[in-house]
Amino acid sequence: MLLPDKQRLIRIKDYCELIESTLTRFGNTYDAFISDQDFQQSVSFSILQIGELSGNLSEEMRAATSSEMGWSQIKGMRNIVAHHYGKIDFGIVWSVATEDIPKLKAFCERQLHA
Repeated sequence: MLLPDKQRLIRIKDYCELIESTLTRFGNTYDAFISDQDFQQSVSFSILQIGELSGNLSEEMRAATSSEMGWSQIKGMRNIVAHHYGKIDFGIVWSVATEDIPKLKAFCERQLHA
């Protein structure tokens, strides 16, 4: 693995962990999430950062791991957060935070320890 990819995976994992700690801090329920703008913004910002970092992974890394990780969907979510924030479906953001982020974190951990 190229050093820049490793560094980006470490940062992606860090943002995954930040989302997990934010969920714990604010109350790991959809009702808490949907009723608190700070909660929504914190999670959305981390998702945006993950998408930005994933877009900067090498083409080789993305191609080699595309069967495990949907890099284009991750980048697509970043674009939604960055460019359509006022129109975001926070149900989707919640789903990403609670279902996809743990999988992404586990992927990063596997790659970093390979």
